[in-house]
Amino acid sequence: MTQLVVSKKELRAACLARRDTIAPDLRIEKSLSMAAHVAEIAFEPGTVVSGFFPIRSEADIRPLMFALREKGGRLCLPVVLDRETIIFRDLVRGAELVDTGFGTAGPGPEAEVLDPQLLLVPLAAFDAAGNRIGYGAGHYDRAIARLRAKGMTPRLIGIAFACQEVDAVPAEAHDVPLDAILTEDGLRRFDRPA
Repeated sequence: MTQLVVSKKELRAACLARRDTIAPDLRIEKSLSMAAHVAEIAFEPGTVVSGFFPIRSEADIRPLMFALREKGGRLCLPVVLDRETIIFRDLVRGAELVDTGFGTAGPGPEAEVLDPQLLLVPLAAFDAAGNRIGYGAGHYDRAIARLRAKGMTPRLIGIAFACQEVDAVPAEAHDVPLDAILTEDGLRRFDRPA
């Protein structure tokens, strides 16, 4: 078990270091390329879609989120409640944004709490099988488990730059695989056994 954790930590550090080397102007271009692939993300109008505002060197998916809203998505953002829990609050045009943890902003406590049907998931690393390494806190794994406990099966689309792909992620039983990954190169779907 210890070796698995060390391996994940090493992969996380290496992939985040690669992501950090992307020049800010190129990061913007790659982020806009992601938004250009919005047509590849199919969903019904009214679907609750969780996005995120970028921290550190993450892709800036705000243009993608705008495009998803234009396609009929109802947007929400993650909010860190405590060290263990994130919830998703309705992102309404014109609403004031507040500090929501991890150096980002989002809707305040007056915003409606939503259960997303489609989650855009930030991550540190991913592999060709749809396994992912997050930032290590397990927030998304727990949030997905809570949604599943409610009888929901949210679609999970990882958001990363192509340079964050690794040969293999050491997946554990509690790790939740992605349904797809969106990079600047487009949307790649992962087949899951029925």
